[in-house]
Amino acid sequence: MRKRDNDNLPMADHSDEIKTKFHDQGLWSRPGFLVRRLNQIHYSMFFEECKNENITPVQHGVLSVLLNEQYLDQSSIGLKVGLDRTTSADVIKRLADKGLVSRRVNPDDRRSRQSFITDEGIRIMKQLRKGMIRSQERLLEPLNNEEREVFVRLLSKLVEENNQYGRAALKDM
Repeated sequence: MRKRDNDNLPMADHSDEIKTKFHDQGLWSRPGFLVRRLNQIHYSMFFEECKNENITPVQHGVLSVLLNEQYLDQSSIGLKVGLDRTTSADVIKRLADKGLVSRRVNPDDRRSRQSFITDEGIRIMKQLRKGMIRSQERLLEPLNNEEREVFVRLLSKLVEENNQYGRAALKDM
């Protein structure tokens, strides 16, 4: 290992073989990079279209789950959205702080708490609906209808087949 002149930290001495391998496979040919970049683009579009409500796509996902199924514990919400317990708890707390979600003690298990969407949460979801749809349409706009169907089908297949590798596997796919 060589040393850097300015900070005496070790610097890896990369062989030409390794440099060539990574150079030949540029970022724009790596699926993981492309998926991450597309997610960043989607977040930007979502925020542009839904900017007035200060809701993130993840918070929108949790509200969507609670809109369809009331009184879920944080673990169940996480399994439906693909969030670990800690992240689920944080998202639910932020939504509760905004008055969009409330929590109650689970009548069947006093040790756990259940979340449910409030009237304000329902109102916000109705307001966000058009913006959320526009952000999805903008994301897929470069594709024709057939390409959109294929793209979504392939993304779904990749998520389903690799679900077990996520930090928090999705349930009910």
